[in-house]
Amino acid sequence: MGALSLRLPESIHRHIREIARQEGVSINQLISSAVSEKVSALLTEEYIQARAKRADIGKVEQILTNVSDRDPATEDLR
Repeated sequence: MGALSLRLPESIHRHIREIARQEGVSINQLISSAVSEKVSALLTEEYIQARAKRADIGKVEQILTNVSDRDPATEDLR
């Protein structure tokens, strides 16, 4: 496991300390989790963009022509 020295403004540190306390985790665990979530979001975005570049819009339009034209179900309107 790697170590990282991080300098934060005192106000952010206070918020992190309080959130960690409320969540019942250490500050290290909270920051590690937050960074992991951000990395995951960025990697997911990259993956979706790469997939979109490979998309064949003609095939998408062809598939959509097979979808019947009807109003959405009531539960889908919420």
